[in-house]
Amino acid sequence: MERVDNTLIRLRRMIATGSFDEAGRIPPERALATELRVGRRSLRRALDVLEREGCISRHQGRGTFVQSVANGDNGSDGAAVAAVKPAAPNLAFEYILDHTNPLEVIEVRLAIEPIMARLAAFRASPAEIKRLSTLAEETRAAADADSYERADARFHRTISEAARNALFLVIFDTLHASQRDVGWRRLGENAHCFKRQSVYADFHKQIASAIAARHGDRAQELMHQHLSDVQRYIYEHAFPAAATPQ
Repeated sequence: MERVDNTLIRLRRMIATGSFDEAGRIPPERALATELRVGRRSLRRALDVLEREGCISRHQGRGTFVQSVANGDNGSDGAAVAAVKPAAPNLAFEYILDHTNPLEVIEVRLAIEPIMARLAAFRASPAEIKRLSTLAEETRAAADADSYERADARFHRTISEAARNALFLVIFDTLHASQRDVGWRRLGENAHCFKRQSVYADFHKQIASAIAARHGDRAQELMHQHLSDVQRYIYEHAFPAAATPQ
């Protein structure tokens, strides 16, 4: 786990400092693993985290690219720059997360993300508001689970960025990194069920609209409802015979 964390830190530093070519193309895994002197498995896991955060994108037959460069975004409003400069992870916190579970993580998300949504309603830039609306639609239109999860991760992280609180952003990134394993992710917010995708996409649209209207209390309430729904889903699948948590 420590090796993956160190690889992730080094990749984030390379992205932030523009170490790749003008097109933002990241070298093939074999070459990059040799350059970083890490195993391909550790490198692949670190790249998976960056992809779910929306920092990089993979294109069959073309390669892997830094997301803002691949989209042709010049970063003039600062939003794209923030998207490829995630907060540095707290390694001790990430170690703890290796020994936690989805039930504990969703409880923490319920404690902080509604507050971040409220702050975002007051602090989000026009570009961030536009991006939230676009990402909400992407979660609705996603044709498969992977596409949904990428759009969902970018939606929630954009809100955490717009809250303009560095500590919240560090916690958000660390919690999100804990969801990198497939076995864990099957219990999280995902689109393996198209009915759940529709429900979550509706919440995303409403949250984005509340932030756009600068309705902080409404944004906070909707985010709490959204994550409470995710929590119920997790409980139903983790403990089928148990009652819904209060």
